Amino acid sequence: MIVDTHVHIWHIPPIAPVGPTAPRWSSVPTSPATAELLLEDMDANDVDYTVIVQTSFSTWDNSYVADAARQYPDRFVAQGLIDPLDPDNAKHAAYWMDERGMTGFRFHPSYYITDDPAEGEILTKPQNAPMFEAIQDRRGIVQIHCPAEYAHQMDTAVARYPQITWLIDHMMYPQPEMADDDWAAYQPVLHLARHPNVLIKISDIHNRSNEDFPHADMHHPVKLAIDAFGIDRCMWGTGYPGHFRTDHGWPTLADELRIVREAFDWLTPRDHALILGDNAARLWNLPTR
Repeated sequence: MIVDTHVHIWHIPPIAPVGPTAPRWSSVPTSPATAELLLEDMDANDVDYTVIVQTSFSTWDNSYVADAARQYPDRFVAQGLIDPLDPDNAKHAAYWMDERGMTGFRFHPSYYITDDPAEGEILTKPQNAPMFEAIQDRRGIVQIHCPAEYAHQMDTAVARYPQITWLIDHMMYPQPEMADDDWAAYQPVLHLARHPNVLIKISDIHNRSNEDFPHADMHHPVKLAIDAFGIDRCMWGTGYPGHFRTDHGWPTLADELRIVREAFDWLTPRDHALILGDNAARLWNLPTR
């Protein structure tokens, strides 16, 4: 089974709203990246399921991704966005999970940098405890998108809410240059592996690499992550559907699969199967196709 754990789809007005979802975000799309475009991409590359993720330019209204998952339940599951600055966010989290079938949400700690460090600690601020408790009560899945220097926030939140499954998006962006200091700057991310409810997405390798395929300068941090978390807590993900992949400077879906299957040639066939789908299928309780 192949499960892509990370693809953004979106639409534009009048079908779906666009607009920022964070103080440091301003771009908006001018054309849609639809569920149907993603399905074509999946079918052409034998991808069984995709976890579709609300984009940061599609407002806090998760309706398009929620409806896509309801329309195509045999191909999609949906992760949304919740405003960490909204005093009613616990109520909104319950709504999207209970009424609209969302499996959880994505948060971006690095988007909330302010002059007051406490204000930017969106994963640990007391005002958000009811929201995370609502997600925990529903055994939700929370994915965290940020660089390694924000790992301390996740470390605290993960310990507070052990019944949430936490996902590290894009490995928290290890850089090849971190090798100069023996990967010291990446250690806080690896330290998160001590929590059994944390998994990591082995993704966005190509954008971090300074080399062409097989992106050998990124193999060591991938090995560090897999060694720390164990192969059973590693998953594969990409980014965009169809032509939006190359439009945004990402590989095609075929080339994304090739990175795991060929560039990571030290992995066994069983390892490839776990990363490319079996681990995600277990987490999201996806039936075998």
